[in-house]
Amino acid sequence: MSKKKNTPGNGIVYSTDPNFSFEPEPEEVTDTLAPAEQILRVILDKKQRAGKVVTLVTGFVGKEEDIEKLGKELKTKCGTGGSVKDGEILIQGDYKEKVIKWLQDWGYKRTK
Repeated sequence: MSKKKNTPGNGIVYSTDPNFSFEPEPEEVTDTLAPAEQILRVILDKKQRAGKVVTLVTGFVGKEEDIEKLGKELKTKCGTGGSVKDGEILIQGDYKEKVIKWLQDWGYKRTK
């Protein structure tokens, strides 16, 4: 199996334009809002998960490492697995009430 090289061209292999130069898209650096300013939604979800329930936390605004840290803390508190993908924290199982309580104790807001 061949290893694919990560080229900065976003799929551009060759250009006939002599003045073409690849300029990478600037990465957005979003500062993490304070917990009191964050409005998080906590829902139970089982779509596309073979009928298994996950607790989903959405609405986090901030840096990737901060949401990873929050996800790790929640997984540790629940004593279960999970992941952080696309700005959402997934906790395996029905831990909605516990997650809401911990987030409120840590100063986060949530929508109903």
